[in-house]
Amino acid sequence: MLNLIAFPGDPLTAATFLPARALARGTVPWVPLSPGKAFKPLRFLRDDRGFVELLRLEPGETIPPHRHTGEVHAFNLEGTRELHTGEIIGPGGYVYEPVGNVDSWKVVGDAPLVVLVVVTGTVEYLDAAGHVTHRYTAKALHDLYCGHCIANGIAPRDLYD
Repeated sequence: MLNLIAFPGDPLTAATFLPARALARGTVPWVPLSPGKAFKPLRFLRDDRGFVELLRLEPGETIPPHRHTGEVHAFNLEGTRELHTGEIIGPGGYVYEPVGNVDSWKVVGDAPLVVLVVVTGTVEYLDAAGHVTHRYTAKALHDLYCGHCIANGIAPRDLYD
């Protein structure tokens, strides 16, 4: 059965809406990745299609060379980062990374960096010879999130689409 909802003044007599999956501030913890690096998951896409997260890094931290198997959209909320190309991305700056993109970057300045990241596919970290050393998938990050929650007495939320 469909839920039909009519709004006063709406030219349509009825519309179908799915329930929102909103997250209130503070309902999902920051999950440490390493000293100076943490993520806050917002959504995991089923079938390991990708994920949406906030990524937080302390000043001076780096993200080593990595490749994207899908598109990435990154919007700086706080702080500044320098891409391997020398481009400086500050608060309000947006970066699009196409499929197959290989990049690295570092946090510059005195403020922590917080980036909203939408990742499709997998992030593959690379060694100097270009070999994959580690993969971050939706499932891998989900497992880290659940493990952190359980270890800290927090009930994990269902963050799958």
